[in-house]
Amino acid sequence: MTRALVIIDVQNDFTEGGALAVNGGAAVAGAISALLAAHPLSYEHIFASRDWHDAEGGNNGHFATDAEPDFVDTWPVHCVADTFGAEYHPALVLPKSTVHILKGQGQPGYSIFDGIDDSGTKFGELLIAAGVTDVDLVGLATDYCVRASGLDALEHGQHVRVFTDLVAGVAAESSETALAELAHAGAVLATSELVEQA
Repeated sequence: MTRALVIIDVQNDFTEGGALAVNGGAAVAGAISALLAAHPLSYEHIFASRDWHDAEGGNNGHFATDAEPDFVDTWPVHCVADTFGAEYHPALVLPKSTVHILKGQGQPGYSIFDGIDDSGTKFGELLIAAGVTDVDLVGLATDYCVRASGLDALEHGQHVRVFTDLVAGVAAESSETALAELAHAGAVLATSELVEQA
């Protein structure tokens, strides 16, 4: 069994003060860093995703360019490549071994499985190459990118744990629904205290 920590979209635009701020986003960033500092040997593999949208165009309908965003399928401009909003939140301190995944390059890109690393290798292929069988999922936002990433991980045959103390969502009701959907699909809902037992 090889377990990976998968960190979803802990970026400035998704935390307080950002274009699509999630309440509690900065606290999640700090708590993930604290977990990594306390358990530096618990994960052989760490992956961190970022939305990395194109500055030009609507990213295949993802950005609301001609009308007001509906906050379901269309969104305000956010996480544009090479901008402050697309950078990791400063409270997120990642080890040098972290593999960085960029997603949403011209596309909506909710799931980390839509992303690629610096060499252009798809995330799913990286998991297979690393022999990863188990994924601990954390990050932002529970009801969108964490949900999509978790469901895709399950479809790819991963054993998934979602640490409910290390995620934050856009809205309470939709976040609860997303967690219930993930659990129904086979994910384990847990807290990061389990890492101490790893």
